[in-house]
Amino acid sequence: MAWIEINQLTYSIKDRNLFSIEHLKVEPGDKIGLVGKNGSGKTTLLNILKGTIQPDTGTIKRLQTITMIPQLKETIDTKSGGEVTANAIINSLNEKAGILFADEPTTHLDVEHVEWLEKEIIAYKGAHIIISHDRDFLDHTCNKVWELSNEEIKEFTGNYSAYEEIKQKEHKRQQNAYDSYRKKEKQLQEAKEKKEQQADRATKKPSNVSGSEARIAGSVPYFQKKAKKLHKTASSIDKRIDQLEAVDRPEAIEPVKMKLTNAKGFINKKIIRANDFGIRFGQKILFKPTSFYIKGGEKVAIVGANGSGKTTLLKHILAESEGITISPAMKVGYFAQDLSVLKEDQTILQNVQEGSKQSETLIRIVLAQLLFKKDDVYKPIHVLSGGERVKVALAKLLVGDFNTLVLDEPTNFLDTQAIEALESLLREYEGSLLVVSHDRRFMNKVANRLMIIEENQLKTFEGRYEDYKNTTSRQSPDKQEEELMRLENEIVKVLSQLSIEPSAELEQTFQELLKAKKQLMN
Repeated sequence: MAWIEINQLTYSIKDRNLFSIEHLKVEPGDKIGLVGKNGSGKTTLLNILKGTIQPDTGTIKRLQTITMIPQLKETIDTKSGGEVTANAIINSLNEKAGILFADEPTTHLDVEHVEWLEKEIIAYKGAHIIISHDRDFLDHTCNKVWELSNEEIKEFTGNYSAYEEIKQKEHKRQQNAYDSYRKKEKQLQEAKEKKEQQADRATKKPSNVSGSEARIAGSVPYFQKKAKKLHKTASSIDKRIDQLEAVDRPEAIEPVKMKLTNAKGFINKKIIRANDFGIRFGQKILFKPTSFYIKGGEKVAIVGANGSGKTTLLKHILAESEGITISPAMKVGYFAQDLSVLKEDQTILQNVQEGSKQSETLIRIVLAQLLFKKDDVYKPIHVLSGGERVKVALAKLLVGDFNTLVLDEPTNFLDTQAIEALESLLREYEGSLLVVSHDRRFMNKVANRLMIIEENQLKTFEGRYEDYKNTTSRQSPDKQEEELMRLENEIVKVLSQLSIEPSAELEQTFQELLKAKKQLMN
């Protein structure tokens, strides 16, 4: 028997129909990933299923308890954001409800904690529905995908990669159907034009008409009749064109080549040099002094736990702190979550064009790939959602007069379609890229070199994140690190319990865990 069953459900916001769902159910053992564009109604649907929002019409039967990890949107620094998210997750897991809902649970979590959450979700005994833009996370935790698109839900069996494969096959079928339609349309159009040309020629008496042909019925009436017949054939072809079943052209991400500022004096030259550079705050060492360089055209991902110093490193590079030298050939475009580069009273197009040396045609292509199409580009910034503003800020950097992009968590609050478009644009970008991200698949797609901050050291790795993980997994595990991770997870859990229901026993357990952690680190 289904744990949740939905029948004839509809929901609207003002005059906009958000979705209409005829029938849908959650069965025992379902591990569902809920995907769709920003603004399609994913969070609203979860709240309707939980009962915190009432639908316009329809019925929902619930035969299991439901707990929810909400989307955390507070403007908070990365470290505290990770702690708040981890506490919310642990509180929800401790409820041991039959069904778990999670709305973007990996936001603010570093890679280490995302992998911890994956294990917790996989081990969860009940069913779950997860909204996430982290495709690897959905791959590891889901056996079904619900796609919310065009005001309806489609269900796909398998994880996110299986869903992607099905969508790619659908796209290919639609492309083939579109190509076939265009081919038939072209053939008929050419046939029609040929008949019309023949009809036009037939109205004029040819100079080389034979005597026998002229004697048939007089040359002028004969050729008029012939022209009329040809026009009739052309008209029938026209009807056949109108009767063709039109096929829409499928959306596609096409490569975009942009002019790069000072490319000749920049590519493969050392543009950033660090000599005996380290970061510390008082007695706390983020990483010990080290030396490194970055070349023009390299795409580097900076990896590390929350609080390890990733964003701090970016800021020191941009400020050209002591020990860091930047080439005068480098022109930097910097993306941060405050979106301060946008002007609220200007349109999307005006914002993105400002300072750009690219053509309006190319700018519109970039905006279209990020799903701002046709008249959308004339929307003012102040009417846009948070995710839409992130896309505008990224587009402004991509087409700006820069040759180096520095991006701090650019995929936060983007849907998967926008992330994939951004990946495509960054892969084609010929300049340098320094990016901080916790999205493993995104890093794999755009970065070919890593800078890793761990154990108070900054290390470099030539290759993708996946290559790095494969290399480290083949090495013998560090038992001390594993035990430290276990203790940290236990500390977070006990802290969470203390905040809800404090007791002397829990306090004693907490102090013992802190003592064990201190001994392990000494």
